[in-house]
Amino acid sequence: MIEDEVRRIKNVRQYSKLVRDRSRLGWTLTAAVLVVYYGYVLLIEFNKEFLATRTGHGVMTLGIPIGLFVILFTVVITGLYVRHANRTYDELTEQIKQEVA
Repeated sequence: MIEDEVRRIKNVRQYSKLVRDRSRLGWTLTAAVLVVYYGYVLLIEFNKEFLATRTGHGVMTLGIPIGLFVILFTVVITGLYVRHANRTYDELTEQIKQEVA
């Protein structure tokens, strides 16, 4: 019974669109996060002097705001994905459910 339902769902045109779009967006956002994160790690490894540059007369260096950017970037990317998923993917999922039912 379940195998039959799975087969019917996979034959729905919107299902393949949902899988394709969600995968493309997921891999794109994953690549963006990895580039930012590993870019920061590589900057730490190969250009410590740049990150140690003071931003003013105090003790803050460029490494602190850049590190905070990495964290905030991850939070923003996650929020954008959730917002997009709630608007687009939930609607497609409902269309698939209605077509299969």
